[in-house]
Amino acid sequence: MTRYLDTSLLVAALTNEAETKRMQSWLAAQKSGVLAVSEWVATEFSAALSVKLRTGQIEKTHRSDALAMFAQLMAASFSLLPISAIEFRTAAHFADRSSSGLRAGDALHLAICANHGATICTLDRRLSEAATALGVKTLLL
Repeated sequence: MTRYLDTSLLVAALTNEAETKRMQSWLAAQKSGVLAVSEWVATEFSAALSVKLRTGQIEKTHRSDALAMFAQLMAASFSLLPISAIEFRTAAHFADRSSSGLRAGDALHLAICANHGATICTLDRRLSEAATALGVKTLLL
């Protein structure tokens, strides 16, 4: 079973947030070879850290440390799920359901999971609810 990590989970694990310890413990407890991300997660992770830096939530050194740890995890612990035109078309289909309230980026995460048979692991309740409604396996942490 592949567990796809949403950006919210990784930001919490690698920066100082209310859920940091819990997410670090959860990640450490996962079996080898089951955790996955995509290049979209890497993009969102960098963007989230830039926002935290601009808004004074983290210092430059903390941002650098978190980016380095993320890169290390990507190389050593996470599988990389590919994104193709199919995932973008699926994301558009998911986003077409206006009742889901999905933003484009979240629709892409769910499309990646749907097309690769992965479970999305997230701290985002709204994303988890949308996943369930669209038939995507979800684990709300």
